[in-house]
This record gives sequence, C-alpha cells and structure tokens, in this order.
Amino acid sequence: MPARMKNITPYITCLKAGSVAKRREAAAALGKSVDVAAIPSLAEALADPHPAVRCKVVQALGRIGDESAVPHLIQALGDTDPAVRAAALAALGRIRDPQSAPAVIRLLKDREIEVRIGAATVLGKLGNRCAVEPLKDLLADPFSEVQEAAQAALLRLGK
Repeated sequence: MPARMKNITPYITCLKAGSVAKRREAAAALGKSVDVAAIPSLAEALADPHPAVRCKVVQALGRIGDESAVPHLIQALGDTDPAVRAAALAALGRIRDPQSAPAVIRLLKDREIEVRIGAATVLGKLGNRCAVEPLKDLLADPFSEVQEAAQAALLRLGK
C-alpha cells in the first residue's frame, strides 16, 4: 500500500479553487494518498465544470478504493461526458462492489462504444448473475468490440 500523505488539506483547497491543471493535479494527488478522508471533497468535485477534472476525480475515487466512494461513482455514471462515464466504470471495476451492478447494467445501452465496452468489462469483474441476460443482449451490438467485451464478461460469469 502506498505511503499516506501527512496532510491532504492543501490538495483539497486546490481542488476547490485552482486552475484546471491544478485541480487535476490535486485530484490525482488525493487519489495517490489513498486517504478516505479525501472522499467527501472528491465527491464535491464531481460537480466541477471541466470534464478533465471530473475524470481525474473519479480515477482518484477508484484509486482510494473504499466502498464509501461507490455511491459517488454511480452518480458519475450519469455524467454528460463519456470519458467521465468510462472512468467511473473503471473505478467501479477496481472497487468491485457487486451492488453497483444495476447502475452499470444501464450503461450497456449507452450511445458510446467505449462506455458499453467498459460496462461489459466491469460486469464481468463484479460477478453478479443479474448481468447475464443484459450481457447476452449485448452480443447483438452492431460493433464487434462491444460483442467481444460482452462475450468475455459472460465467460467470466461462467455463461
């Protein structure tokens, strides 16, 4: 486990008021801290107007890896930016909380290919049987990459 930072307060301050680059750096540093005390501030930063900051925030939440971040990551699955949705999926896949499966299943119908692939991949990692039928439906996706991700997830689920 990485060494914890002694004081995350400067990064929290920067996350709220710095430039876009500084807010991104602050989010990354908070993720590296793996300090659960950073989760509330990171959750607030999900409302940042810049999608690059929101991406770093969800990555940080995933890196911290605590289940208390899951509701915030589920919230991020509804972000308007597909990169943020994809990053939230990756973070949920890292934490592997099976209770996130229903929210992830909804993204199997996302308009963005990368998001559908990410959702299928995460569902394979979560091991939740409720994902089997929606993943089977994804085998008819018009894009082979999505079909392959669904197939791999079904194999992980033993189907």
